[in-house]
Amino acid sequence: MLAFNTECHLLIPGCGFEAPGLHSFVFEPLFTIGGFEFNKPMLLALLSTVVVVWFFWAAFGKAKVVPGKLQMIGEAGYDFVRRGLVYDALGKKEGEKYVPLMVSLFFFVWIMNLWSIIPVMAFPVTSVIAFPIGLAAIVYILWVYLTFKKHGFVGGLKNITGYDKSLGWVLPLIVVIEFLSNMIIRPFTHAVRLFANMFAGHLLILMFTIASWYLLNGIGIVYAGASFAMTLAMTAFELFIQAVQAYVFVLLACNYVQGALAEHH
Repeated sequence: MLAFNTECHLLIPGCGFEAPGLHSFVFEPLFTIGGFEFNKPMLLALLSTVVVVWFFWAAFGKAKVVPGKLQMIGEAGYDFVRRGLVYDALGKKEGEKYVPLMVSLFFFVWIMNLWSIIPVMAFPVTSVIAFPIGLAAIVYILWVYLTFKKHGFVGGLKNITGYDKSLGWVLPLIVVIEFLSNMIIRPFTHAVRLFANMFAGHLLILMFTIASWYLLNGIGIVYAGASFAMTLAMTAFELFIQAVQAYVFVLLACNYVQGALAEHH
């Protein structure tokens, strides 16, 4: 379903510009089962899972000593996350066990972002806040679990609250700030950073796309060309941002795990 009226153009009486908004991110259910509605973002999220699983299965299912093209691409992507993110944050020995999770998160987020520039699909799944929240919750639960597993109950609380007797009279204030930061603000910002960037990027692309079509009439054709050029520029920029946001999301996830495993000071 298109997010605008294709019959509306500049200079047509009673036909104003229909700007994109929250309604552009709401989709009618494709089907309903027992009260459960399955819509386009859910379908794209499911397809993202299929794409990631298929790619790595095809790349490494029958791995060879002399890799083919697909295996080489898979190895490059896997090694990029492993060495560029996980090893840098956690070290090789400690980080190896978290590589599969972080690789999965990176490519899953990236593919969900990429749908926005694919014709027909044309929607970034992570611009729906529920998906970034779900992914951030996985990282958050892992962080809490590792914190208490590594430091015990008392040590875990100290790690979460930043407890340090040497802080003196400001200790109660620090404890409250650190607790709120770690238990509420951290998972919230982890999710919102991804959501907000993809939401804003998709909104801008929609704005210029709709404007290009709306201006494609009479004297507006000149401006339609400029608007379409901006659409192409924003799409190219969005392609870069999609990869960056996947990188940042996993980088923060690695840093959170590193913080959970670090000795409390």
